[in-house]
Amino acid sequence: MNSATVRNLLVRGMLAGLAAGLAALVVAYFLGEPKVDQAIAFEESHAHEHGGEELVSRTLQSTAGLSTGVLVYGVAFGGIAALAYCFALGRIGRFGPRASALLLAAAGLGSVYVVPFLKYPANPPAVGDPDTLNQRTALFFLMIVLSVLLTVGAVILGKRLAPRLGNWNATLAAGAFFVLVVGLAYAFLPSFNEVPEHFPAALLWQYRLAALAVQVTLWTSFGLLFGLLAERLLVPRAAKETAGAARPTPVAH
Repeated sequence: MNSATVRNLLVRGMLAGLAAGLAALVVAYFLGEPKVDQAIAFEESHAHEHGGEELVSRTLQSTAGLSTGVLVYGVAFGGIAALAYCFALGRIGRFGPRASALLLAAAGLGSVYVVPFLKYPANPPAVGDPDTLNQRTALFFLMIVLSVLLTVGAVILGKRLAPRLGNWNATLAAGAFFVLVVGLAYAFLPSFNEVPEHFPAALLWQYRLAALAVQVTLWTSFGLLFGLLAERLLVPRAAKETAGAARPTPVAH
């Protein structure tokens, strides 16, 4: 893959990330923000002391702030995912550009978000001790790094075992290795139970499900759109043949 192709895929990845960010923004606004408002209302109703005037209004946070954060994240994540795609294409099996993009998106969603999320789920306002914030953040990123490395390691292990065990058994063995090591990480890394008394359990899980829905929307939208853009770049003949087949064949008179 030459530098021009990598550059074109990078641009397409950033555009796909921007579009995926727009889809995730809609989900975050309509599913996540109402839960944030409810959590803030709970926090304010149980606060014994009130701080000074907030620097940024809640309205600005939930509109311009949310939009900027999600869209910038989408563009950055799309560029990084496109570079990972350039490295993975052809190395993860004989899959086409679109299938490779969907596999990359599924693996990214699982390793970058779902695995760390199951150990350290997202918390709404009023949940979590401020004194442990730095520790929880560091452990969450540690879990991301560990999950990504284990995902790469499982893929390499599966490819090396395939000649001896066959693709199916090699995949099962690599998956078992991944689950075993992740399970050990879950067992030995510290956990946190800092939900305030009387905080609504339904609100907590609705917020966490909304956070998960945002990420699922982001990665799925990216995989579908980037796969289409990558296929048009890498397999231009197939796109032309498909377009030509759709046109009616002229009849000679």
